[in-house]
Amino acid sequence: MILNHIWGLYAHPKTEWHTIDCNHESISASLSHILIIALVPSVCMFYSTAFIGWSIGVGDPIFLSVNSAAMMSIATYFALVTGVFALAYLTNWMSQTFGAKPNFVHALELAAYTATPLFMVGFAALYPHPWFIMLVGFAGLAWSIYLLYTGVPILMHIPEDQGFIFASSVVTVGLVLLVAILASTVILWSVGFGPAFI
Repeated sequence: MILNHIWGLYAHPKTEWHTIDCNHESISASLSHILIIALVPSVCMFYSTAFIGWSIGVGDPIFLSVNSAAMMSIATYFALVTGVFALAYLTNWMSQTFGAKPNFVHALELAAYTATPLFMVGFAALYPHPWFIMLVGFAGLAWSIYLLYTGVPILMHIPEDQGFIFASSVVTVGLVLLVAILASTVILWSVGFGPAFI
């Protein structure tokens, strides 16, 4: 069932990883999970930038035009989905180095469920104050990293000491992907796809 592991990943992550490992889902189920969860930050960002406004320091809230907010939200959605797939592909590719049996379904599940807390941070955009979003973002990032470090040895069937090194490599790859997405954003903004404020 789509989204059926979210509560377990928050309440009892190690047990939930074992459940995921015992009952692997199809690629279509993992894809459905990613496509639904990636809507959270995209839709919340659209609503907050177009209708609530961002409060940055003193002064009136800052709004984007509806068209600009929609374009940025759609771009964010595709960037998030692409990022998860890229992370899954690179995780699957690296798994051979650590003696794990490469399986794209396992790597996709790992990437999808590890990214879930980060995507759920998108709800914080409904209270668009930078300090609040930063605090919630740090909490989501910390939990995603914890899920990664606990999930890698279980899903990839490798010892915990190797799992620690493998998970650290995945974190590094994730940071590289993040920098690539940010660089792509800067390039797009510089050629005229920047936000339109009202």
